Amino acid sequence: MIVTRSWLNEFIDLSGVSNEKLYETFNSIGLEVDSMEQVTIASKVVVGKIVSCEKHPDADKLNVCQIDVGSGVRQIVCGAANVVDAEYVAVATIGAVLPGNFEIKHAKLRGVESEGMVCASSELGLPEMGKGIMILDESIGELEVGRELNSYEKVADTIIELELTANRGDCLSIYGVARDLSAALNIEMKPFEYKQEERMKLGIARKADLHTKGEMDADLRYKLANIENSASSFLIKLRLAMVNVEADNPLSEILAYTTHSTGVILRMYDCASFCAPEDDKVIVSIEGYQKGIVHVHVNGKHVSIVGVNQVEETKPTAKSQEVLIEASYIYPDTLVEAVAKEALEKDDLYYKTSRGSNPDLSFGLAYLACMMEKYTQINCYEGSLNVEVEREEEKVLVDAKEISAIVGMDVELSKIVTVLQKLDFEISAMNDHQIATSVPLFRHDIKNIQDIAEEIVRIIGINNIPAKPLVFAEKKRLNATFDRYKAKKSFRNRAVGVGFYENVSYVFSEKAVLEKYGFVTTDETLELANPIAEELNTLRSTLLTNLLLAVKRNVSYTKKSIPLFEIGAVFDAQRKQAERIALVFAGQIEAESVKNAGKPALIDFATFTQKLGSVIGHFELVPCTHENGLIHPYQSADIIIDGKVSGFMSKLHPSVQEEYDIPVTFIAEIDFDVLLPKHINAGPISKFQGVYKDLSIVIDKSLSYYEVAKVLNSLELPLLKESYPVDIYTDEKLGDKKSLTIRFFIQSMERTLEESDIEGVMKQIMDTLQLECNAGLR
Repeated sequence: MIVTRSWLNEFIDLSGVSNEKLYETFNSIGLEVDSMEQVTIASKVVVGKIVSCEKHPDADKLNVCQIDVGSGVRQIVCGAANVVDAEYVAVATIGAVLPGNFEIKHAKLRGVESEGMVCASSELGLPEMGKGIMILDESIGELEVGRELNSYEKVADTIIELELTANRGDCLSIYGVARDLSAALNIEMKPFEYKQEERMKLGIARKADLHTKGEMDADLRYKLANIENSASSFLIKLRLAMVNVEADNPLSEILAYTTHSTGVILRMYDCASFCAPEDDKVIVSIEGYQKGIVHVHVNGKHVSIVGVNQVEETKPTAKSQEVLIEASYIYPDTLVEAVAKEALEKDDLYYKTSRGSNPDLSFGLAYLACMMEKYTQINCYEGSLNVEVEREEEKVLVDAKEISAIVGMDVELSKIVTVLQKLDFEISAMNDHQIATSVPLFRHDIKNIQDIAEEIVRIIGINNIPAKPLVFAEKKRLNATFDRYKAKKSFRNRAVGVGFYENVSYVFSEKAVLEKYGFVTTDETLELANPIAEELNTLRSTLLTNLLLAVKRNVSYTKKSIPLFEIGAVFDAQRKQAERIALVFAGQIEAESVKNAGKPALIDFATFTQKLGSVIGHFELVPCTHENGLIHPYQSADIIIDGKVSGFMSKLHPSVQEEYDIPVTFIAEIDFDVLLPKHINAGPISKFQGVYKDLSIVIDKSLSYYEVAKVLNSLELPLLKESYPVDIYTDEKLGDKKSLTIRFFIQSMERTLEESDIEGVMKQIMDTLQLECNAGLR
């Protein structure tokens, strides 16, 4: 946002405030100064009055002017075409040194003496104001022939560029910035007083009509006016150039100037673009197309979308004779969401509207009328056509003690009230230590007392708050959130300890990739309205696709062993959030070394299972029931934790491995909630020694250990505490059989085991296996 000192001075008296004080104040209230430039016009550049102007006798493009410069009339040759339209101009007299160390000397141009130079804006170090010389007028003050141009404060101005945060749309106008300065410097704002003269007594209802349809999200006010001739002013042109705003005709200049001054969004429509000669009335139709999108039609022709864009051919020109003037306000958050969803084309005014414009439409129209009466011959129809939306202002209960605690110093309630009132907050109730304040619409970013505290800090000044030792006002609390954080930290430490590296990725993924591999995708109605990138256009339903991309990147960096894990959020079709932990291991199990002769083995199912167990603890594996395109059809399993299917592990499908161009890879994804530690009642521990016994049996090759384990788990033997396989062996002698060795742990809680107890348990185990699995002793 660019402002100038003299422009601010129209709304707040800065006569007693130095530029240094302004710089310090802006930075202290959060309007960071990006640059501050004092415009200085060279001495001996004066106001000149053209007495006469004639064509150069020997050059068609030159004019010979007689110009009064105060000390006398000087003859000056000028090549600017617009000098013939000028009365007062800026003249660099003999001896003036212009930017670029260009000194003005006596000269002879094509045989004609010239004693000075008529200047364009860029030749004096001012912003470019179009082709030709500057034509001065009394908008900068009373023009005195011979007076140095540097003495005019509105020309030798201070240009200040401010860096605004995204929430400060209220300061995208001169008036908004002045309001913040008023609160910070404790200087009252200058009242804007203007009584519009209704020269045309005919009411607007005689010439225009308004119709509305659908839900209205925008406040609108329309005026209708006839313009006999239009002109701008030197000051308007100069200031627009200073703030980098372009306009191509006098009406557009006045409109842009008013919007930058007041912050009210103003548009002007040339009635000739939509009114035929036979039309008796201007019919304005406002249609609520959808939430946040309001279309404007005039006489059946689409002319604009409120706050978003305007049809180019409806904009005013230098020849416009009848115009429809529109002032609008629409809630920015609603507008931005709707525009992003519809992907609408936007014009320059959308930036101000989407950040939060000034809702005081009467102020904007009154200021515009004031400007137009100065520089145009205008006749306005009496009254206006209005669309008003009932809006509830945000209300915040403000407690002085709570504000003081947040700020870090005692702030009196009266000081809080003064600051908020200067920022145009309405105080609707008060007691000894509390107030209820209504947040103005132009501060849509303020929602709670913390936001109010930030405003108080801004105006008081962060440097005026005394430093204090750090004190933790918050009490120690152990709750579910802390327990979850602690569990995550524990799992991270375990994964890193086993050799995995943590991956952190966006919660977004590419929808086409998720669909390709058979994962759930977000419903169309709940999709992202404005994705940050094409390949991140939906919420992810799995962590694995992002992890595989990370593996691919590491392969491109010549990494040969790539163990990665991630703990993060995933979303179902209805955007319901869950948390999972995913692990991938690609390539070599270990680094190349003498021990493995420089040829380490690749990751396999058993090794990956062991590493997974080191991270998540005890689990069981059963045949895989999950279905997606990443799972290997023959090397995959469901992960059972506490008797429930909690995830899966698998070798990566060969086709996917080939698509990503990565080495052998194993993957696993588990619901994080089932891993969270639960409160478990302590159980008794036997003080008597237990024994391990191995049992080798011969079973059919087709029988998996999973089936054998189900049989063993069904045994109700109090002395049998644990069982697990230790060896599987096959050879030609066994034929269609295989040898399975199982280790059992047997222990009593009441006494030391005798041999007969152990033999009895082993006999019952063997009898059951013979019956259920057709097993025999090896």
